[in-house]
Amino acid sequence: MRTTTVSIGVWCLALSGVLALGADNKRAAEVRERLRNAEMALREVMAVPEKEIPRDLIEKAQCAVIIPGMKQGAFIVGAKYGKGFITCRGKNDRGWSAPANVRLEGGSVGFQIGGAETDVFLLVMNEEGERILNSEFKIGAEAAAMAGPVGRQAQANTDAYMRAKILGWSRARGAFAGVALEGSTLREDKDDNQALYGRALTNKEIVNGKVTMPAEASALVKTLTSFSPRERH
Repeated sequence: MRTTTVSIGVWCLALSGVLALGADNKRAAEVRERLRNAEMALREVMAVPEKEIPRDLIEKAQCAVIIPGMKQGAFIVGAKYGKGFITCRGKNDRGWSAPANVRLEGGSVGFQIGGAETDVFLLVMNEEGERILNSEFKIGAEAAAMAGPVGRQAQANTDAYMRAKILGWSRARGAFAGVALEGSTLREDKDDNQALYGRALTNKEIVNGKVTMPAEASALVKTLTSFSPRERH
């Protein structure tokens, strides 16, 4: 009987290990798919010059956040949330960092453009806004946010936009517009960071260069760089 009990215990441990590995592999696959979706969303929104995020703002930005396919319900009732990535330029004359995983929850977009899912884009415009790398960051309470201008010919260098700490845009059903995300909370996602990097890193560790850029993330960073090629000096 004792031998049987031990055997069952060993089998249960082995099964739990297999299940855990399967869950980890599923999460890693979801993160990789989200990276592809984020890169595609950015490329598509920048494909039409008169409707793109002004490139001079991307050039001036300290960090960029892309949330592909956020459920519209999250903005209305706060019951759901979207997942995406943040990448920052850093302070040592280097380009965009490896992306860290984030979740955007609650709040209101302030401008509903319809559609089952919404792509959300944020630009953090100065180093003070890098507080967005904290484990939990309340947009509006910790840094003022405003709707960003649309189009290459937009007056993106007006005083209002230059003073803004965070600028936001959203896209659904082909419509694209600036949005204010007051009341939303951005959180780091260590579980997804572990799935992508193999260890539970903080977002600060990732964007500060403590990791090697994974192959799955290179397309997103390369696309972002193509719209803001000059490194900060």
